[in-house]
Amino acid sequence: MNVSEIFDSMEYGPAPESAAEVNAWLDSHERRFGLFVGGAFTRPGETFESRNPATGEVLAQVTQATPDDVASAVAAARKAQGPWAKAGGKARARVLYALARLVQKHSRMFAVLETLDNGKPIRESRDIDIPLVARHFYYHAGMAQLQDAELAGREPLGVCGQIIPWNFPLLMLAWKIAPAIAMGNTVVLKPAEYTSLTALLFAEVCREAGVPKGVVNIVTGDGRTGEAIVGAEVDKIAFTGSTEVGRRIREATAGTGKSLTLELGGKSPYIVFDDADIDSAIEGLVDAIWFNQGQVCCAGSRLLVQEGIAETFHARLKRRMDGLRLGDPLDKCIDVGAIVDPVQLKTITEMVEGASGDVYRAATAVPEHGCFYPPTLITGLSPSDQLMQEEIFGPVLVGTTFRTPAEAVELANNTRYGLAATLWTENVNLALDIAPKLVSGVVWVNGTNMFDAAAGFGGVRESGFGREGGWEGLLAYTRPKGSPKTLKPMPAQAAPQEFGAPPLDRTAKLYIGGKQARPDGGYSRPVFSPKGALVGHAGVANRKDIRNAVEAAQAAKGWSKSTGHLRAQILYYIAENLSARGDEFARRISDLTGAKASEAEAEVAASVDRLFTWAAWADKFDGAAKGVPIRGVALAMNEPVGVIGQFAPDEAPLLGLVSVIAPALAMGNRVVTVASEPFPLAATDFYQVLDTSDVPAGVVNILTGSHAELAPQMAGHMDIDAVWSFSSSDISGIIEKESARNLKRTWVNHGRARDWAGTAGEERAFLTEATEVKTIWVPYGE
Repeated sequence: MNVSEIFDSMEYGPAPESAAEVNAWLDSHERRFGLFVGGAFTRPGETFESRNPATGEVLAQVTQATPDDVASAVAAARKAQGPWAKAGGKARARVLYALARLVQKHSRMFAVLETLDNGKPIRESRDIDIPLVARHFYYHAGMAQLQDAELAGREPLGVCGQIIPWNFPLLMLAWKIAPAIAMGNTVVLKPAEYTSLTALLFAEVCREAGVPKGVVNIVTGDGRTGEAIVGAEVDKIAFTGSTEVGRRIREATAGTGKSLTLELGGKSPYIVFDDADIDSAIEGLVDAIWFNQGQVCCAGSRLLVQEGIAETFHARLKRRMDGLRLGDPLDKCIDVGAIVDPVQLKTITEMVEGASGDVYRAATAVPEHGCFYPPTLITGLSPSDQLMQEEIFGPVLVGTTFRTPAEAVELANNTRYGLAATLWTENVNLALDIAPKLVSGVVWVNGTNMFDAAAGFGGVRESGFGREGGWEGLLAYTRPKGSPKTLKPMPAQAAPQEFGAPPLDRTAKLYIGGKQARPDGGYSRPVFSPKGALVGHAGVANRKDIRNAVEAAQAAKGWSKSTGHLRAQILYYIAENLSARGDEFARRISDLTGAKASEAEAEVAASVDRLFTWAAWADKFDGAAKGVPIRGVALAMNEPVGVIGQFAPDEAPLLGLVSVIAPALAMGNRVVTVASEPFPLAATDFYQVLDTSDVPAGVVNILTGSHAELAPQMAGHMDIDAVWSFSSSDISGIIEKESARNLKRTWVNHGRARDWAGTAGEERAFLTEATEVKTIWVPYGE
């Protein structure tokens, strides 16, 4: 081909990247790797093959870690954790800085090894993954430097077990390790079995950077190794992977007291409005779904196009698909690389073969050998179609159309996931109207797949919980300083053999949807004072009462859209009305608990003050504009969680109730709250205050009954978004286990006491537990 013909065709010639340095490194290890434990590599044990998915070539033999190996790694991490934490944030910052510099120095080695092991194009490894890895270590070096001043009241969790997937092997390692060790934790990390090699190269870099022995430990293996880490004596589990595995991890860690964060699957919508720049939206879509062969948890795999431009958009998209180049991932001219493993290729193929829509495969050459799958578009699907609901995790885009912005939001949110969403429009008003309505942890406006260490990333619903990156990401690797006391069970006062009846029977009902309601089961139980007097009767709620309360809370969604100013005014009004009846509540507390009059009056006064505190916070828990390295802004917005189920403290019948309800309301949530089990009548008096305080129906629902009996029903309810428990009953484990059904957030006490009259009763944790951080990326300029 001569020069003239090249200019006529504009075909790309090959631009191969050399793998000589990587092969030399593999050869220096005889292509056999042990584990990295206590700062040194072990001898290889039983091994499995790590292959290049583009060629099928065996790259190396990697050790399958046993439970004993995991135990050794945890022991090494435990031994190192104390000295590492005591070294201080500034000393740790130097080590993270060294890691960042060394990642940059070895950047081409990491990029080529990542491409060989994973199959992604070298351009992506070189230009996206590795720079972001360095960025995370730089950013968290800064966080370590600031820790002693800015996070003085928090301390590391201890030893963190971390399990990462195969789609971004080194980047996921950085997301997990950097914040953990910056805060003084030590880690035992398991890379995916398909893609372990860059983690092992990173282990060598740790030695060059002067990371103390035992601070970073790498154990390789399949799911059995991950299971051993989950069951090991660690203080936290951080997992990125499939929703089903995340669900099993939630069940396995239930009741253990281990901190848990999950970043799971997604079926992210990619919404294109009729005023969008179509060519830009198509280029963004190429990045959204064919980046890393579509093997991205937040891939824009559900295309929603407004009907008026759908035909034109699909035609242009198909032309663009035909121009995508598949082939050797080490060729710098390649757009789409290899699927990570034959098992994943088979899964993709089988899912597409059963498609009911119109299937279009890109008219581009597909290599005969290796794990390759062509870019594919499937249109004409209904919203309930399996491919519109289930994660394919491959280069397959499915789509449908919409008519109005309201319909776009409804279609976008019609999924069990909630990881990310993209919207394209030239109308900034429309963009800022739609973004808050999308149920997802991240929203990209006129762009996609934007990530940075300063901006939190994570999902809602069955996409998991917790954030990685930013200040919010550090909360997952730290805890408040101090050791809480053990909370003793507080059973209800037993009935004496003889007792007198009150002069006038007062029927205490449940409070559902702004109305008093008799318990569905028709049962009530007597409530006795410590002196044996019959104080009254409390209804015994059952699961149908929970169902009714949740329905009422769901119907009160307008509360979440109200302004912080309005919510503050109502909380102030509740405090005003409670204060006016203070003497009555103090007598009730004395009757129920046997407290002295002065103690009861102090609890009422503290409850009024607590309402004022959370009213003050209602319009002051601000989001943040993150300093991300783009010409644009990433807005971290604090949004209400939704419907929160709560088990109020037993030991403080009024103050505890107010302390859990008020912060949830202040942040825009609706609550279904089970009152103190031994002292429920303070709560049934409190709803009379709500009736006179302009609280909309369904925003607060109060039940009475057995915490142990109601806990599994509350935690398993699919329309409850989070569950808090401060009960003295042993229900933390069952709540965490049952929450796995829809992977709702949980905040439980694990039998530890809290000083409700002190600062612990109004700490900042109530605000973070009552909100979800949504990161909205808005690039600007032409």
